[in-house]
Amino acid sequence: MSYTIKDVAKKANVSIATVSRILNGQGGYSEKTKFKVLKVIEELGYQPNAVARGLINKRTHTIGVLFPKLSSSLVTDLLDGIEKAANDNGSSVIVCHTESNGEKTMKYLQLLIEKRVDGIIFASEILKDEYYQFVTKTRMPMILLSTESYAYQVPFVKVNDLHAAYTAAKHLIDKGHTEIGMISGNKDDIIAGIPRIEGFMKALSDHNIPLGSKNIVFSRGFTFPYGVEGLKSLVKQFPDVTAIFAASDEMAIGALSAAYQMGIKVPDEISVIGYDNLNLAEMSIPPLTTVGQPLSKMGEAAAEMLFSILETGETPESRIMPHKIIERMSVKERT
Repeated sequence: MSYTIKDVAKKANVSIATVSRILNGQGGYSEKTKFKVLKVIEELGYQPNAVARGLINKRTHTIGVLFPKLSSSLVTDLLDGIEKAANDNGSSVIVCHTESNGEKTMKYLQLLIEKRVDGIIFASEILKDEYYQFVTKTRMPMILLSTESYAYQVPFVKVNDLHAAYTAAKHLIDKGHTEIGMISGNKDDIIAGIPRIEGFMKALSDHNIPLGSKNIVFSRGFTFPYGVEGLKSLVKQFPDVTAIFAASDEMAIGALSAAYQMGIKVPDEISVIGYDNLNLAEMSIPPLTTVGQPLSKMGEAAAEMLFSILETGETPESRIMPHKIIERMSVKERT
């Protein structure tokens, strides 16, 4: 049997308002009354309804997070940080899988509004006008994670992708490589595609390394299969390549797999550097050198920014998180 606040009030012989004040930490009652009510709550096993409490204190202590792809290891690390911050702030997390589908995204936004979540974290996807306008009308606070908007002033947490990609290419250059290729994501992706391509190209240009159409293979996404196909295509169009920057760790590991299938030794014949520093990176053979994003800390920072808005009502400044090269065994110095 599920008990209500009315049942608690009746058994404790107090008003519903008194039970509500005790549950929400408000004053207006004695310690004796508080003890009596809490004892009844324990005896009945009463669980306060979050939405009902939210009607009183205007908080449900839940936040919504929208991800385009839940199977990604990157999502796991981001979510780890989000949940840590949520737990520290006495809140829970509702995770929504949008599949980068506009209609599905709008349905989830509608659901989160109906659930009266306290705020939304919108992750790893372009913030379209229809999403922004819908959330803005509700006045619900929103933080962007691992993405940013050029059109709207929404606070974000991310790494500078152009600088990070530049760092990856420069690492290969510093190791003596001059025949360098890139397995890219979607060349039209303004969040992770274009900036990483531009960072790679700028590094080669700044160091007077020849750069042409042969140097880059464009893919439709950032997952393992694109890395497999990307390496095969890159080796075919650029036979002299000695080092490869893959625009994600999943793609880099796909490239390692393809290299093994083709009898190409990594790093003896081709060096490979990835991007993200997922847990998978240190499990690959050979362990993957990569550009590290502090993914868990990014998720934690985004959630903390959201809770800061809820507490202060002030919009926080966006945060660019630091990146660094994580050296393992997939890049070899060229002599």
